Amino acid sequence: MFTGIIETLGKVQFLQSDKGNLHITVTSQISQELKVDQSVAHNGVCLTVVSVSGNTHTVTAIQETLDKSAIGKLKEGDLVNLERCMQMNGRLDGHIVQGHVDQVAECIELEEMDGSWLYTFQYDPSKGNVTVEKGSVCVNGISLTVVNSQEGRFSVAIIPYTYEHTNLQNVKPGTSVNLEFDIIGKYVARLMGRG
Repeated sequence: MFTGIIETLGKVQFLQSDKGNLHITVTSQISQELKVDQSVAHNGVCLTVVSVSGNTHTVTAIQETLDKSAIGKLKEGDLVNLERCMQMNGRLDGHIVQGHVDQVAECIELEEMDGSWLYTFQYDPSKGNVTVEKGSVCVNGISLTVVNSQEGRFSVAIIPYTYEHTNLQNVKPGTSVNLEFDIIGKYVARLMGRG
């Protein structure tokens, strides 16, 4: 389980395809503290650390993950948002995030405001996922508050700290991002659908 509060940025050093899998080697400030078999969210995707060497670590994404997320679109040199799993005795500063991407969205608009940024994302509503005004959504692993919720699209307002400390600084119209919708909202939607 994660919180959607990004711990640090990592940089993709090496990508290796292996049958249906993708091995992703990342360098970061926290890599040397990681342990093999530890879960770490990479752009919101929960991946298992398979090796650690100095300030780099490697994780493996299977075909299912590549099919359901934008993780397969990474290129060497790309920045990735990193978050280690939540400690049970810690504060939940963001919201409950599982690290299970629901679907990919595309940034369709970026508006620079006076000291902040407004990003608008579009996604396929036929998968049954929804946002609600002032609700939570996870974009590339970042816990954000929804504004302007509509069917198949929503916006998020980004403060300078989030812009500078996450890979949203590289997201522009046309960029694909990972979405994880609020787990409580998903359960409510499923239960309401039974009636």
